[in-house]
Amino acid sequence: MSEYKMKLTQDQLDILEGKQGETLAKVMKTLVLYGETFGAESMVPVTGKMGHLVTSFGFGVMKPVFALMDRLIEDGAVSKQAFTVDPKPMDKNVPSSLLEDIVFKAIMYSAQKPYDEQLRKMGIENSDAYTCTCYLNEVGNTPQKGDILSWAESSAVVYANSVLGARCNRNSGIIDLFGSILGYVPNFGLLTDEGRKATWIVEIRTTQKPEAQLLGSAIGMKVMEEVPYVKGLDQWIGSELNDDAKAYLKDFGAACASNGAVGLYHIDRLTPEAVESGEGLITENAKVYVIDDAELQRIRDNYPVIWKNPDAEPKLCFIGCPHLTYSQLVDWTEKVAAKLAENGLTKVTVPTVFTAAPAVVEKFNQTPLAEKLKGMGVVLSYICPLMYMNNPLCGKKPVITNSNKLRTYTTSRYYTDAEILDRITKEVK
Repeated sequence: MSEYKMKLTQDQLDILEGKQGETLAKVMKTLVLYGETFGAESMVPVTGKMGHLVTSFGFGVMKPVFALMDRLIEDGAVSKQAFTVDPKPMDKNVPSSLLEDIVFKAIMYSAQKPYDEQLRKMGIENSDAYTCTCYLNEVGNTPQKGDILSWAESSAVVYANSVLGARCNRNSGIIDLFGSILGYVPNFGLLTDEGRKATWIVEIRTTQKPEAQLLGSAIGMKVMEEVPYVKGLDQWIGSELNDDAKAYLKDFGAACASNGAVGLYHIDRLTPEAVESGEGLITENAKVYVIDDAELQRIRDNYPVIWKNPDAEPKLCFIGCPHLTYSQLVDWTEKVAAKLAENGLTKVTVPTVFTAAPAVVEKFNQTPLAEKLKGMGVVLSYICPLMYMNNPLCGKKPVITNSNKLRTYTTSRYYTDAEILDRITKEVK
């Protein structure tokens, strides 16, 4: 008789009791204890065709993780499904000093190459499967509505849950891998119908289209880990999940997830479950949060500036956290080109990096816009800006970004899209 409260199938019990080896038994025990902590009464099969891991970086101090991966590989406890993984932390094309490079390669990410090899043996889809936007068509890890996932990357989880209608909890690193190894995850939270109900109603009453990153920040900080049902946003982004709406929701969701802990949101008349069930998704006595122009300005005004010199000229700009979609990449390239021409310039005046998934970069590089972007002095990279900024030397630089996620986790300073565009295309006096 099992010592655990969770009701397990005979197959799951056999794994737990070591009939498929000690290593798999430990993996199962970990997931059972994890699930019971959150009240899960059973396990459910992972049905998504691919996994996604958050741990993409060979951080030198993560020796327990590397040892764990070696043990899993040695015992044949590899992923039952191919997987993608978050972006790589380094790219020689991204501006950095010699000293910063030494810190990256010799200290911070000294184990990157052997870790990449471990990921290959565990079942990574291919050598280009490094991105936080794994769900994009170009990448191919796009879950279907109702799919059960074992993911951890917060911006990918919230997108899969909300925009695609898949089901995934906000797991931690390694837990995401364990679910893919076993093919089961504990059934609780956002995997359940009840857990997907909205406990907040957010009413958008702005006089213009709210900045995705700023709106997501406001909602994330207000509702934290709860589920919001957003009304009034469809007037600004429409009621069709086209490329523009998906790109907006990608950035909006990332801010919700990083400035708070949102794993799922519903957008009235737009996201799948909201279209299907409407206000039936809202719980009784749901709290209400009204967002108008003044509220967004209040949120923005309260962002801390943690540069040593608040008036410093920016030394670097990151656009693309999460990674840019193909349409965003095209749009940004065209806007930068038009603004430079308007200002009588040919190159950006702040070193600027656009980041996108390797597959998106490859697609973009097949167009004439790639040479145009390069000619303007903009670097196109697959890098993770957050991992770059975690270098303490890089963290001391005045870096600007349009990403609220990057602002939250690093010393970088947030500006709206329009402000970023203006700043990187004007001549510095």
